[in-house]
Amino acid sequence: MDNGAIIEEVAVQRTNLLGMTRPKLEAFLSSIGEKPFRAQQILKWIYHAGIDDFDEMTNLGKSLRAKLSDMAEIRPPNVVRQLDSKDGTRKWAVEVGGNNLVETVFIPDGQRGTLCVSSQVGCSLDCSFCATGKQGFMRDLTAAEIIGQVWLAIKSFDAFKQGSGRIVTNVVMMGMGEPLLNFDNVVDATALMMDDFGYGLSKRRVTLSTSGVVPMLDKLGDVSQVSLAVSLHAPNDALRNQLVPINRRYPIAELLAACQRYLDKQADTHRVITIEYTLIAGVNDSQDNARELAVVLKNLPCKINLIPFNPFSLSDYKRPSNNAINRFWQVLTEAGYVTTVRTPRGDDIDAACGQLAGEFQDRTRRSERHRRRAETIAQPVRLV
Repeated sequence: MDNGAIIEEVAVQRTNLLGMTRPKLEAFLSSIGEKPFRAQQILKWIYHAGIDDFDEMTNLGKSLRAKLSDMAEIRPPNVVRQLDSKDGTRKWAVEVGGNNLVETVFIPDGQRGTLCVSSQVGCSLDCSFCATGKQGFMRDLTAAEIIGQVWLAIKSFDAFKQGSGRIVTNVVMMGMGEPLLNFDNVVDATALMMDDFGYGLSKRRVTLSTSGVVPMLDKLGDVSQVSLAVSLHAPNDALRNQLVPINRRYPIAELLAACQRYLDKQADTHRVITIEYTLIAGVNDSQDNARELAVVLKNLPCKINLIPFNPFSLSDYKRPSNNAINRFWQVLTEAGYVTTVRTPRGDDIDAACGQLAGEFQDRTRRSERHRRRAETIAQPVRLV
């Protein structure tokens, strides 16, 4: 490629406005000599109307539209496959560059529509009951790739149209990846979900699920008001070390203390933590396990979500019997906890909890990155 071609290629690179928070979009507009208040108008076009063509943003002046067309773009990730379950669940495989895919799942439930969003390509934490962890880690998603999953889901149902109603009422950061290991991009994306000029979702309707990266959890409480879910899955450190390896770095007592600190930072004093507990036959589903869990959680304002294990090909774990699930639920309920049992949804398209797994073309590269990421996780996380 000659120098002229290189210069021309650089000249046509555009700034992706998708994923920019309101302050960042205001700063971008100021940097190109435009009024910052235009950010509110642009955000409404993107997230309220689903518009990705500046020429259609009719309340912007022609000169601004022309400038944005030259310098910027609104570019969501690409959907390469869509699968629909018999129970109404819909799953998308979303291409995010480098032949990497992540998965996004929409779960309808009456007037409620919950979107499960991914934050990373793969995951480095290698929880033993999760398909995502078995494929290793490739990279973090950008804020545009995270919020773009919501944009694509709404677009898929043609729900941006006037009068069609809100199809996505709740967003859960429970897809592929550990959200707190992609901190800045996840914080930006969830801020857009809750911004009135973005999707305008209540802080109670945007939930971040973490396996327990304690320093990042403390940092989250300083900058966000999302609802918090914690992937606990065991009532003691010995068992959790086996199921959730990051517990060796941040054991249960430290994690629960960080959860309390997060609640203490919230203005709403009625907030609670959702404790996620995957029930695995013969591993963590006994009544003794339930009684131990009830004691461990006694000082934390929380509710408990029991998740019967969803099988996948790389695991020998089994789903507990309904009787075992009911006995576990009864112990916790009698101990005074609000306890729900998650109904498997979309398991016929591998969209149930723990079954999400993207696809990679370069598996040697994936394995090497997984090894390096695992070594990094074993070290203390430093706040900057």
